[in-house]
Amino acid sequence: MFIAVVGLSHRTAPVEIREQLSIPESQVEEAIATLCGYPHIEEATILSTCNRLEVYIVTGDMESGVRESMQFLAEFKQLNLAKIRPHLFTLLYQDAIMHLMRVAGGLDSLVLGEGQILAQVKTAQRVGQSSKGMGRILNRLFKSAITAGKRVRTDTDIGTGAVSISSAAVELMQAKQGSLIDLNIAVVGAGKMCRLLLTHLIAKKANRITVINRSLEKAQKLVSHYDVEMAVEPIEALLECVARADLVFTGTGATEPLLYRECLQPLLDGDRLISMVDISVPRNIAADVEELPNVHCYNVDDLSVVVEENRAYRLKMAEKAEAMLEEEVDTFYEWWRSLETVPTISSLRDKVETIRAQEMEKALSRLGSEFAEKHLEVIDALTRGIVNKILHDPMVQLRAQRDIEARRAAMRSLQVLFNLESQKQFRPQERS
Repeated sequence: MFIAVVGLSHRTAPVEIREQLSIPESQVEEAIATLCGYPHIEEATILSTCNRLEVYIVTGDMESGVRESMQFLAEFKQLNLAKIRPHLFTLLYQDAIMHLMRVAGGLDSLVLGEGQILAQVKTAQRVGQSSKGMGRILNRLFKSAITAGKRVRTDTDIGTGAVSISSAAVELMQAKQGSLIDLNIAVVGAGKMCRLLLTHLIAKKANRITVINRSLEKAQKLVSHYDVEMAVEPIEALLECVARADLVFTGTGATEPLLYRECLQPLLDGDRLISMVDISVPRNIAADVEELPNVHCYNVDDLSVVVEENRAYRLKMAEKAEAMLEEEVDTFYEWWRSLETVPTISSLRDKVETIRAQEMEKALSRLGSEFAEKHLEVIDALTRGIVNKILHDPMVQLRAQRDIEARRAAMRSLQVLFNLESQKQFRPQERS
């Protein structure tokens, strides 16, 4: 059995490619179901964020499983595989395991140590479970990764400074503007990322904020969480709000641009400058907006400027975190290797249980029906307890055996001594 991850991220692909492969949250379950329909993919889930799209699989045939994962990405998004292949990365087994640990710990994020990714890893696990894409192996892997991510954030200061795309966007604008006080700020969207935007804007003393959203009710509910007074406008008032703004943040789930050069140009005549920060993938602000002379436009790729400012300290914390992740990987490996013992243990338990049931039936027939009926539960519990206690220590010792060859020798001995039926053995890929 192999674990692999195929995908792309801000490290391997520009925003133009990432937005073409982006899978909206509403389509992830369908995507996982489609992925699991390929013949060599036994388990699968998808981690889709604004900065990455990663397909995690368990496969018995590494080469076929990886090929089918790439084929899925191209077919599901109706893209030419040759076009996207140069931007894809493939990590196998131990590298895939460590990669997910690093992702959950925020060590592979655009903003090193950002906290939002851990919730996204949890979502990938939840959706993978609900869509029946995850089995025992990926479930355990994601559980281990989530534990690792929590540990990194609890035991290090890696989250100091800008810890999300939203906070990095606000820090970037404060660095460019000097101060956000008294600037007219438009925030387009009312989802999680915009909530973070508002939190950071208010922390930087922004005091003239308008939230624009398709659902006025959702926007009003969002601003009600803050003590600062904010205006709320419907999406139909978007251009009017932009015309008044000094600074615009966009963070909606729209699949097509909301703002583009043709509609903005008539609004921005004169010498007035406006800054626009698009934290969405796919982008809410079309690429041609950058051609307008009085617009300073930024997207998620531009936020690396903010990242670098706090990078030195976070890199030091990352070194500490890497050591923690190695421990979590070792823990996962011990569990993974223990799966090799499952067929032998199951076979042994089945054989002993068959013997117990047969001998109990003989004993009850000799005791007579009246006695047997009266004491059946007691005798059944007694015999089960004896069997469980006899098997407990051998099973625990077999699972806990760290030496692979010694474990396999013990399994062979059990199979010979108890004349166990030969079963197909689970053989995990060994760590190199």
